[in-house]
Amino acid sequence: MMIKYSKYISAIFVGILLIFNSCKEEEYKLGTLITPTNVDFTFEIVGQDDDNPYGDGSGMVNFSATADDEITFKYIFGDGKDDEIAPAGEVSHVFAKNGVNSYNVTVVAIGTGGISASKTMQLEVFSSFSDDEALEFLTGGDTKTWYWAGDQPGHAGLGPNFVDGVNHTFAAWYNAAPFEKAATCMYDAEFVFTKVNGGMTFQHNNPTGQAFIPGTYAGDLGVDGDVCHGADVVPAINETVNVSFGPSSSIATVDGGYRGTTMTFSDGGFIGWYVGVSDYEIISVTNNLLEVRVAEDETFAWYFTFTTEKPIQ
Repeated sequence: MMIKYSKYISAIFVGILLIFNSCKEEEYKLGTLITPTNVDFTFEIVGQDDDNPYGDGSGMVNFSATADDEITFKYIFGDGKDDEIAPAGEVSHVFAKNGVNSYNVTVVAIGTGGISASKTMQLEVFSSFSDDEALEFLTGGDTKTWYWAGDQPGHAGLGPNFVDGVNHTFAAWYNAAPFEKAATCMYDAEFVFTKVNGGMTFQHNNPTGQAFIPGTYAGDLGVDGDVCHGADVVPAINETVNVSFGPSSSIATVDGGYRGTTMTFSDGGFIGWYVGVSDYEIISVTNNLLEVRVAEDETFAWYFTFTTEKPIQ
């Protein structure tokens, strides 16, 4: 018996030594911190020529950035829309404010350890895009409140945001059952569009002060997914933001026969589930039904349906 216990004690002792050795602090070296240099970028205003010096009215501009010793690039467009990360330095952006407007665009080259360098240039772009019918549908000419179409199958859905043998124009992967998320704050939300001076504002109101975040995006924020989170995680809850219209440019709009209009919310605003994106392609809109698509990233695209009559659970 003593031999048996001695073996146990020896095994425990060896285990403790192994655990102790595995817990020894590892040494990490960050390496040389190098500030990016020679930061530069070029831009092409779509449709620009001698007769149209500020572009063709689409507001679309193509950017390309270069630098030495960079890891990635970030664009700050100066128009109130979200910044955009562009690892390869190339990105397209729609400046949607009507008329000829000047914007200070900054490209930030980010190097090791987050050290960065930047360059800013001013450009003038003409936008003539408008969707007066969508504006009237969404606001009713004044103020209109929308709700999740929670009683409908597929009021929230997920599909691919790529073309690879899978249909990329509808929710091919997942469709929510009626009131599937009733245990969360999701259906408490109200979405208020208001017509203001020919433009539009928006409020994502929720008495809980929270918004739903799906599991596909929660990991990027380091929070739990498929639950609601408050203002410490989600921006623009119960705040007023501006909404602009621009032409949709995704292949889904073309292949799916969507309306061709994209809504962009300022200051991190969003409608529906929070996935860190403020651009929503309008699939279709009527007086009482709104269907949109939002591309979370290169893989995931979400599909949402809203109504002006709040469904009864």
